[in-house]
Amino acid sequence: MKVIPLPAFNDNYIWVIHSSNSNAVAVVDPGDAAPVIDYIEKHGLTLETVLITHYHNDHIGGVATLKNRYQCRVFASQRDNLIFTDRNLVEGDKISILNDEFHFEVIAVPGHTMGHIAYYGHDALFCGDTLFKAGCGRMFEGTPEVFLESLGKLAKLPKETKVYCAHEYTLSNLKFALSIEPNNEAIKQEINNSQSLRDENRPTVPSTIGQELRFNPFLRCHEDSVQQAANQATGHKTFSDPVRTFATIRQLKDNF
Repeated sequence: MKVIPLPAFNDNYIWVIHSSNSNAVAVVDPGDAAPVIDYIEKHGLTLETVLITHYHNDHIGGVATLKNRYQCRVFASQRDNLIFTDRNLVEGDKISILNDEFHFEVIAVPGHTMGHIAYYGHDALFCGDTLFKAGCGRMFEGTPEVFLESLGKLAKLPKETKVYCAHEYTLSNLKFALSIEPNNEAIKQEINNSQSLRDENRPTVPSTIGQELRFNPFLRCHEDSVQQAANQATGHKTFSDPVRTFATIRQLKDNF
């Protein structure tokens, strides 16, 4: 499955999924129609499908224009109840795109927003603003319990799963991760790798679930080193509750 990132706004990525046997494509979270139209017209493509992870405008702002122009179908969360959706999705739904070439399972991942969904298939995860490289989204609507449960679902996916998140936040996320785990060599190595990519104006994503388990503090709330950082920040002597740890480091990241 060929996946191409289209930069949008300051730090968004719109993901383009290519068919291997036709000129049809699908796009994920087109907050801006312009880069999608430019790419499609430049390469002589047709837009078959739009996949939406959640309702924030930097993820849906271009959908109406694209649907009017290409008569594409739109998949989105049932809870978000968007007016341009052709099929509303819930946990466990299965969808096919690009003339049934690719198949995805829908995973409900509330936390950033309560209707947030992700699409998993073909060793790929399109997760919007739930999981970032070395980070996670802000907790606008969920609770720590809800958000951590969502991240736990993603952490259980096969380690080779590629994580196609929606923002280029990697270097700031890694800097925060290092503040939580200053002795984590995987974080130090990934800072060097990601800085080299950004120096060449290249995306630092996708990562893999296996990589995230090594350097993403929000997937490591069960680790002693992360819990100790949370304890130090709150003044508690000890606690080993991953939910409290997540709540603490999410608040620390908000103020980082």
